[in-house]
Order: sequence, then structure tokens, then C-alpha cells
Amino acid sequence: MKGSNLAKTKLQNPGSNAPKAELSTAEILRILHKWGIHTLGQLAALDKEELRDRLGSEAVRFWERANGTATRLLKFVQPPEAFEESFEFDHEIETAEPLLFMLRRFLEQLALRLSAIYLVAQELTLRISFSNSRQVRHGTGKQNYERVFKIPQPTNDVDLLFRMLQTHLENFTSEHPIVAVALTAQPTRPASQQFGLFETALRNPQQLYETLARLSALLGSDCVGSPIKEETHRPDAFRMEPFAWTFAADTAATTPQKSHVALRRFRPPARTSIFVSEHKHLESEKIRGRVVDQSGPFLLSGNWWDEKSWARAEWDMQLENGDLIRAHEDSGAWKVDGICD
Repeated sequence: MKGSNLAKTKLQNPGSNAPKAELSTAEILRILHKWGIHTLGQLAALDKEELRDRLGSEAVRFWERANGTATRLLKFVQPPEAFEESFEFDHEIETAEPLLFMLRRFLEQLALRLSAIYLVAQELTLRISFSNSRQVRHGTGKQNYERVFKIPQPTNDVDLLFRMLQTHLENFTSEHPIVAVALTAQPTRPASQQFGLFETALRNPQQLYETLARLSALLGSDCVGSPIKEETHRPDAFRMEPFAWTFAADTAATTPQKSHVALRRFRPPARTSIFVSEHKHLESEKIRGRVVDQSGPFLLSGNWWDEKSWARAEWDMQLENGDLIRAHEDSGAWKVDGICD
């Protein structure tokens, strides 16, 4: 077939009258090229129904695109909403009252927007810009202030959130006047919990979480929470995790009790002196006596792969009065870690 004789021309069947299965795009293009169809105009001049009978519905979609009759649904994608409020002051401020006034308005607006879509705030980020912002951009001034407040119990309570910010700003000082402030809220779904028959909630959970939030604002999020023991042999190694009001499973009835010796630690370890004459004597502020038996050293180390690496040698010593203590040597000085009860 030639391009000049394509209009409404009966197509030559490359095989059977109807394809048994849908042809791939590559196969359709190969057949069209074999027929001499090389341009959109040539494809648009073909008969639509005969093209459907010979090459299937995929070839019809090509024909519709060539004739401009194809329709494609527009899928609307809603970008994630940013819960952020900011304000630039007309004049530089040096007191906390205008700053707190704007933060109160920010919290009211953020709480209203979050409540409208059934979300609550789980984290607040406070950013304060100072009058030396231009110098900061050129690398000659201090960085603008930024503080993240992790809310123990996600909430939209404006009074609670405002008291958390106010507690933090009571001790806040800066060398330069403030020119702008911004507050960002990280949203989450409200927490829900179904209690068992003999379980109960706190009488006033908001009071507990408000106290935790104000402590976080005052001390920092990494200093408030529940201490979790690290999986290491390093003494007193632990990390802080956010407080969670959960009920731990009672395993006392299922776990067999084992007899063991508890070490009552001295915090900090007691500095001590060891004198060696005919016998070894130990003397410190908390314990003293003659050493009648000892075992060690026990070499311990860990975290050799990062900057938290540590190493120490420990001894177990028994004094003449029967006390069993644990001690270690640190930079040439002896310290008593504790006494076994």
C-alpha cells in the first residue's frame, strides 16, 4: 500500500481475521511498518473498526491519539499540607511579650487547622531569626535559633502547648534582636487505647503530659522520658526513650526466680586508695578494710567501632568484715563501684 491510497482502504490481514491475544506495542508497530504506515497522518486515515478487528484495542488507542479523539483522565494529586506559621516583625524586638503573643496566635491557627482534619500535633519546631541574618548567610554570624519540642501526648490543647513554649522562653536569651519567628507542627492521628477489664487510665492524663512537656522544654527532649538499659556490658549504660503509658506484661508468675547477688552501686564511684604492705588494705569515704581475697582482673570493652568506645578492668574483692565489693582502675586511680548486698 502507498501513502496516497490509504484513505479508508481495506487493510490486508497479516494472519487470522482477529488476534487471539492483545498484541504488544512493538508487534503493532512492526505490522504497521510492514503495511507502509510510517506517519500519524497515514495511521489516522485508516478505518477504525477494521484496525480493531486486525490489531486489537491497543492499535485503536494509537488511532484515537493520532486523530485527537483520545481522552485521558486527569488525576488530581493533592500535595501534603504544611502546618507552618511565620511572621516578620516590622521592628526589631528585644522582649518576650511580642514573641509570646505571636506564638499564641500561631498555636490557635495550627490547632484549628489540625482539628478540621482530625489530626493533632506531635512535635513543634520553633525558629527564631535575629537581626544578623544577613551576616549569617555570608557565614560571619551565629546560626538562627531552632528548637524541636516533642510532645509526650500529641494534642491540640493551645494552653498546654503555649505553656510548654513559655516555659522554654523564660530562660531564653540572645545577643541580637529578633526580627522573625516561625512555628511548625508535625501532625499525627490522635492516640486511642482500649483497656482491659481490670485496667484503668490516669485520672488526669493531661496534667502528667503537661508536666512532661514543660520538663522537655526546660531540660531538653533527650533528658526526659523512661530510662532503657542498653544491651552492653558497660556499667550504668542506658538511653532515654519518650514516656509511654503502657502496661507491661506480668511475667513474675511465669519466670522462675533465681537467686543472685545484687550490686548496690555508688554513684559516682567512690575514689579509694589501696595500700600494700604485708596485706592489702582499701580505704575510701564509703568503705574501708583489709582485703582478704580478690578475683580479677575482668577485662571489659565495647563500642570499639565508634566514638563511644570504652575499656576497663574490674576486680571483685572481699574485705575482712565479709563485705564483697567491686572496684576498677581508671587512669591510675582506684574507684569502688559498689558493694554486693
